[in-house]
Amino acid sequence: MTASVFDPQDERILRRVPVEILILSAVLALAAWPLFDRLTALLFLAGGALAAVGFLWLKQSLTRFLLRERAGAVRFGILFYALRLVLICGVFFIIILLFPRKILAFGAGFSTIVLVFLAEAVGVLLRMRTWKA
Repeated sequence: MTASVFDPQDERILRRVPVEILILSAVLALAAWPLFDRLTALLFLAGGALAAVGFLWLKQSLTRFLLRERAGAVRFGILFYALRLVLICGVFFIIILLFPRKILAFGAGFSTIVLVFLAEAVGVLLRMRTWKA
C-alpha cells in the first residue's frame, strides 16, 4: 500500500466524496422515478455510480502519479488520462446507442459530482477561520 500524499483533512474529504455522490444520485433517482419512469431513475443512479467509480479511480491513480519520478510520471499521466477519457466516452456512447432518449438522465446522474464538490467547497470555506493563508 502506498503512503498518502494528501493532508489528513483532505483525505477524509476525498474518502467521503464518492459516498456522497452515490447518496445524492440515489436520492435524485428516487425523486425522478415517480416523475418519469423506472428506467430513467436507474440511468440516473448509474450515472452517479460511474461518477463515484471514476472519482475513486482518479484518486488512486493520482496518488500513484504523485509518488513516481518526474519522467515516468508524465508519460503515465498522459496515457492514463487518455484511457480514462476514452472509457468515459465509450460508456456514454453505449448509453446513447441503447437508450437515446434517456441520455440526459445518465448525464444528470454523472453530473452529481459537481454538486458534491460544490457542497464540499462551501463546507470547507465555512470552516475556515480566516480567508488569508
